[in-house]
Amino acid sequence: MTLDQTSEQSTEIAAEPVKGQRGYRVGNTFIASRPIEPALYLVATPIGNLGDITLRALETLSGADVLACEDTRVTRVLLDRYGIVNRPYSYHEHNANEAGPKLIAALEAGKSVALVSDAGTPLVSDPGYRLGQMAIDAGYRVVPIPGASAPLAALVGSGMPSDAFLFVGFLSSKDKARRDRLAELSKIPATLILFESPHRIAHTLVSAADVLGGSRLACVCRELTKTYEEFRRGTLAELAAHYGDGHNVKGEIVLLIEPPAPEEAPGEVEVDAILQDLSKTHPTAKAATEAARITGLPRKDLYQRLIAMKNGT
Repeated sequence: MTLDQTSEQSTEIAAEPVKGQRGYRVGNTFIASRPIEPALYLVATPIGNLGDITLRALETLSGADVLACEDTRVTRVLLDRYGIVNRPYSYHEHNANEAGPKLIAALEAGKSVALVSDAGTPLVSDPGYRLGQMAIDAGYRVVPIPGASAPLAALVGSGMPSDAFLFVGFLSSKDKARRDRLAELSKIPATLILFESPHRIAHTLVSAADVLGGSRLACVCRELTKTYEEFRRGTLAELAAHYGDGHNVKGEIVLLIEPPAPEEAPGEVEVDAILQDLSKTHPTAKAATEAARITGLPRKDLYQRLIAMKNGT
């Protein structure tokens, strides 16, 4: 039975569980977990505030046969908060080669496996991606249990355009590689969402201001959903100056950068000049192709325009 087949079995609610019964607590109420089908469940957990957990996530964490997590100490805090007695097992980047096959073996044995990261949605910048791929390659179901997500929380609270956005993850700690990556991203017409550490945010903002332009708007989102949550908005130059001024930055950081301003299409006179110049050194078809690359205009239209110019029309 899957968790969404509520018509076949109602949730059991009681003050205290029957001995050995799996479930979770909300306040003083115990809620029994329903059976869970064998599958790999990717469970989103709170990114700060422990209240940001879904009932479906609690039922999955309490009912799964195997619970894998990044750090058992961190996950234990969440489990204790909701009275879940399931035992967590470690799965992280340092033991993935050993622990991953064991979790796949659990799926092969017909068990349900739940995977959580320390905070947020598994597989987003964490080693859970490898386990998800292994499960899919082996033919097992992978079931997302959605919930808290730092990139989306930052996006909706930042005021940045949300119609198109790109999650970039962490940039390189090396200055040249970081700047090269920013140059690759500079023309993408979407809000950029990056993760950054407190001790590197100042360097990243300087690199971003130099490569993308100091006037481009950005927002540094810190300690999302926690007591000292902060959204600091400004231009990249302003933010680089603020965080480079000896501020002792703490907490997890999400950096958002607005899309580039749309480039204005060249006017008719400018297009004609480009076509005339290219036609001196290129055949007509090749000149139109190169003009399309330079101007962003349709090659077909440029080709016809160039033919008309050569015919004097």
